[in-house]
This record gives sequence, structure tokens and C-alpha cells, in this order.
Amino acid sequence: MTGGLPVIIVDDDPQVCEITAEIVRSFYTWGKVFVFTDPDEALRFCQDRQTGVAIFILDVFLEEKTCFSFLKSVQPAFPFAPQDTIIMTGNASDEVVNVCISSDITYLLEKPIRPYALKLAVRAIVAKYSKFAKKLLLDPVLADYVARI
Repeated sequence: MTGGLPVIIVDDDPQVCEITAEIVRSFYTWGKVFVFTDPDEALRFCQDRQTGVAIFILDVFLEEKTCFSFLKSVQPAFPFAPQDTIIMTGNASDEVVNVCISSDITYLLEKPIRPYALKLAVRAIVAKYSKFAKKLLLDPVLADYVARI
């Protein structure tokens, strides 16, 4: 991945964005961290990117939108966005949990975020890509096949 694996944080609360970004930047070395309090600005940023993969850390409610509608909007450019997303919420209600499950989102954290929980979720997503990268390095046939896709 040219430029690494970016982390895109979107929360309409500037304090939550800053704290979350601080936690991620304290350990994250695999790419840049981008922070947005405006979901429309974040969407434009994502639509202009060419990487196709990123880790998303999203608040459930983004002004008048939800993170689920945001993910649907970025999914054409980021096909694996749901699997690469960490959702943050003030209340992990049954409804939020069920929508996460039906949307193929595995990571749901309640605010206030515990740094270790965020670190583990980010590392799990990174591990998926680093394991795949190692497979490509060790298997030239697979690497050639992937390059043709």
C-alpha cells in the first residue's frame, strides 16, 4: 500500500476527535491519521483518495447523518470499509449493535473510549492487511493474480 494504511476519524465533537486521534497517533506507525468533525468534508476527502483501503473510526451519529449512511457513501471507493471500521457510541443499544452486525461491522466501542480497546481494534484491522501483504511477498503466483485484478 503506497503511503501506508490511513486512519480516518470522523466525529462531530472536536474533543472526541482530538482525544481519539491522540490515542491512535501514540502507537500507530502504518500510515497517516486524518481527523474530521464535518462528515461532508470527510466524505469528499474519501472520494478523492485512490488507496481503496483505510481504517475508519466513526461516531454513530454524525450531525444529521449516521455512520452507516457515511459508510455506504464511501464504499464504492473503499469496498472493505465496513470490515475496516470501528464505531464509537455513547450508548451501545441493541439497535446500534444489530445495525453493526447487519452492516458487517465488528468493532463497537462505547464512549468514553478505553485506549487499550481502541488499540486492539486498530491492530486487528492492521494485522489483516499485514498478513495478506506477507502472503503476497511469499507467493509470486498469488501476487501476480492480485496484480491482474
